[in-house]
Amino acid sequence: MLQRTRPTERYARGFIAALAAVAALVLAANAGPAKAAGQDAGSRTTAPAGVEAAER
Repeated sequence: MLQRTRPTERYARGFIAALAAVAALVLAANAGPAKAAGQDAGSRTTAPAGVEAAER
């Protein structure tokens, strides 16, 4: 016969599952398209050199 699971064990399992889900979401958010393409965030903040020369 199976033993009943104590409420503390159920809450602990749920809490660990929630932490794992948050960690997965954070890791997925950090692996966005800019990271996969090898670009850093700083390269998108300035205009390319050709655009700056054309504006002068």
